[in-house]
Amino acid sequence: METQQDSKEKPIFGAAEIGALAHLYRGEMYQSKIWRGRLDTTTNWAVVITGIALSATFTDVNASPMPILLVSWVVVAFLLFEARRYLFYDVFRVRVRVMEINFYGPLLRGEGVRVDNGWNDVLAEDYTDLRFHISLLEAVGRRLRRTYGWIFAAQLGCYLAKILVHPVAATSLADLTERAAIGPISGELALAFGFLFHATWATIAVATLRSQKAVGLPHKRVGPDVILAFAEAPRPNGRR
Repeated sequence: METQQDSKEKPIFGAAEIGALAHLYRGEMYQSKIWRGRLDTTTNWAVVITGIALSATFTDVNASPMPILLVSWVVVAFLLFEARRYLFYDVFRVRVRVMEINFYGPLLRGEGVRVDNGWNDVLAEDYTDLRFHISLLEAVGRRLRRTYGWIFAAQLGCYLAKILVHPVAATSLADLTERAAIGPISGELALAFGFLFHATWATIAVATLRSQKAVGLPHKRVGPDVILAFAEAPRPNGRR
């Protein structure tokens, strides 16, 4: 007759459970791949329309830098779309990393399935109480640091090149402000607004560099986002 002690000594994960986790891992990896592809789609479109704007600006010596300015706002829209998609991508990315580090890692090292750190309970809670692991602002900051910051920097560099040296070099500050003018908007005001525009994105990119704010889905939860600790590989000294 099976005793209570024998029942406790049985492994938590048998062959059936390990097989189910393998299927779960493949499913989460697939979802991560799908959302990763959606991120690349918006990035590609942002690059394409930026290239079109630059071509329209520099192919004609009499062309206005207006296409660069207009496309900047279109790229902002793409950035917000992509940041929203990144929230969903990050959910699946974190789950995949948790299983890779805490499930497959010990298996490959010959340690079997280890649950002493409670990663399985944390992952189960993430399924039953779904949430985003970062805020929308943090997602915007990450996409700025990865891709969109470079796109905005390229737009800024090309805009400055247009008003400074194309088709001929500006010889005075008056020339510069005259070229920067947009219809009834003076050049000084246009340059000030451009500085504020790019300073805003730079500030967001730096301010969110180390922040990890969690937003509830479908409702907010208070307290630290524990699952993120299990999605980081241990350092050589044993700390995460």
